[in-house]
Amino acid sequence: MTKKKLIAGNWKMNGSLAANDALVRAIAKGLGDAACQVAVCVPAPYLAQVQMLRAGCALELGAQDVSQHAEGAYTGEVSAAMLREFGVRFAIVGHSERRQYHGESDALVADKAKAALACGITPIVCVGETLAEREAGRTEEVVKRQLAAVIHANGHCISEIVVAYEPVWAIGTGRTATPDQAQQVHAVLRAQLKAATPHADRVHILYGGSMNAANAASLLACADIDGGLVGGASLKAADFLQIIAAAR
Repeated sequence: MTKKKLIAGNWKMNGSLAANDALVRAIAKGLGDAACQVAVCVPAPYLAQVQMLRAGCALELGAQDVSQHAEGAYTGEVSAAMLREFGVRFAIVGHSERRQYHGESDALVADKAKAALACGITPIVCVGETLAEREAGRTEEVVKRQLAAVIHANGHCISEIVVAYEPVWAIGTGRTATPDQAQQVHAVLRAQLKAATPHADRVHILYGGSMNAANAASLLACADIDGGLVGGASLKAADFLQIIAAAR
């Protein structure tokens, strides 16, 4: 059976009680019988609100980060068990903004993925190269190194993760990898997963570099692109619904 595509919105540090209410209601109204899985990854303070708003529809709830620790003296951190209590299904780990601004290492990202899996939350593991790394011909080396850390730490559970390829040079810049560029990297990641688990085909590999309503269909048509991790376009209900409609 062919797995459904997954479209996950990443709101980043955006939102308000009023804006969230209008956005989620509009998405839920337009969702209908979507052919794909749909999730929104929202700032932690709004998890309870969106959990209530999504009741009765197929919209899944995601977090934008998770602590590698289960509990303890870690001021400001949010554990996977806490997220689970709010019905969180997905948690983004290793987003390039976390790696860049918060110094998150490959090993830390792997530990966060492990913590999420231990509580039944699916980590969306982000990998991707900078413009300098791409221009130096190091794209494959970088993404394989980032994913290898997660495979090493999670072993037999690796088929339970989601991978998101997010070329750093295409995040929030308006630049997008061409379908051929994206497919090439997705194929590399798929091969790496196949070497690690016999269940690699279960793993969704999402594209996440400025996917929008205009380019979603061409990207989603690629053989190894199983969905999208959508940034800015997920804050506009009409655009997000158009991407969802393209994910068949």
